[in-house]
Amino acid sequence: MTEYDGGPVGRVSSALVRSGVGDTVRTFPAGVPTASAAAEELECDLAAVTNSLIFDLNGEPLLILASGAARVDTKLVAEHLGEGRIRRASPDFVLKHTGQHVGGVAPVGHPEKIRTLLDESLQKHDLLWAGAGDHNSMFSITYKDLLRITDAEEMPVR
Repeated sequence: MTEYDGGPVGRVSSALVRSGVGDTVRTFPAGVPTASAAAEELECDLAAVTNSLIFDLNGEPLLILASGAARVDTKLVAEHLGEGRIRRASPDFVLKHTGQHVGGVAPVGHPEKIRTLLDESLQKHDLLWAGAGDHNSMFSITYKDLLRITDAEEMPVR
């Protein structure tokens, strides 16, 4: 069951509409809690699925939008940022800062703006898919629009 009426998915949908992208949210009854499940359901390349990963950087949330086909190299990212050690965030930390549960975190629709990094490798794909706020929903977007609506910093993250 989704929370489309004002819950996390509704907030993501509203954020997409406000940004000019439009509501491209799709809901899947069987769920898409992982990048591989999403790629299979969407019949797309795993590398075109955008994972929204929350990390803890000195007590503040850091959102890294990374290809579902790759693992984020937190040491590389930390060296690039030069701001301290990046730690995997707890589920409670993720929920507190995004209003969304791990496995369904979207790039947008959070209570407050979160500093965001965008995996440069994602620009190889004409269309990306990202979580839309819960385990059952995804939305489509171009790399250019994802960069614009998240105000992300582009960088290699692997």
